[in-house]
Amino acid sequence: MIENEGDMMFVEERHRLIIELLKKHQRVRVNTLTEELGVSESTIRRDLQELEEMGLLKRTHGGAVLSGKLAFEPTMGEKAEIMQEEKRQIGILGASLIKDNETIFLDAGTTTLKIAEYISAKNITVLTNSLSIALELSKKPDINLILTGGQLRWQTHALVGPVTEEFIRNFRVDKAFIGTNGISVKEGITTPNVVEAYTKKAMIQIAKEVIVVADHSKFEKDYFVTIAPIEKVDLIITDDKTSQEQIEKFIKAGIGVITG
Repeated sequence: MIENEGDMMFVEERHRLIIELLKKHQRVRVNTLTEELGVSESTIRRDLQELEEMGLLKRTHGGAVLSGKLAFEPTMGEKAEIMQEEKRQIGILGASLIKDNETIFLDAGTTTLKIAEYISAKNITVLTNSLSIALELSKKPDINLILTGGQLRWQTHALVGPVTEEFIRNFRVDKAFIGTNGISVKEGITTPNVVEAYTKKAMIQIAKEVIVVADHSKFEKDYFVTIAPIEKVDLIITDDKTSQEQIEKFIKAGIGVITG
């Protein structure tokens, strides 16, 4: 606990800790937060108001409860069991965009794993932060595979964090295929996890073309951390269940969309 407001942590850190407490207890009280974070009641009330405006919680008398926008992140195994046909469609489309001799970044995820399965291009170099994708691509001798270092998140089999980000910044790629938990024109691409968000940001920074892979369930979903505004995205690959209305929103925003 912080002893006084002179040692007060950054707003972003307080917000993160408040969200973590909500995830753990489903409900928090203002007086509990003032004790846990070592700041004044007025500061906590301001934090709760800001988080409510972001749609991450709902304020109650004396505290706050979870909002529907604050979603829990499923594990890699749980993700693999859902939207299998949709991911197959996206995987085939994504792999078809990869040309001979290109350099590619494949973000960790079950959808990008499908891209790895369907790659047929020759003499390509693939960077990835995914143990699962690295294992899949190790079966393809025509691919020059580079696996990042970093801290392993068991939930997603992803290598993330400062070591990963520094490693990524040493490269430049033709295309980066990025997974996301949510995508909307207003909020861009978002995820529940701060560390993964920063690792994905590094991928976007090194790519000539940023391609987001998202099945229809990801549209109009917003999560805790913004990976990038929608203007940073060049192309979205989705499945044939994404509505034409949703697709038109992104086309009007200047983003290319292809569907299965």
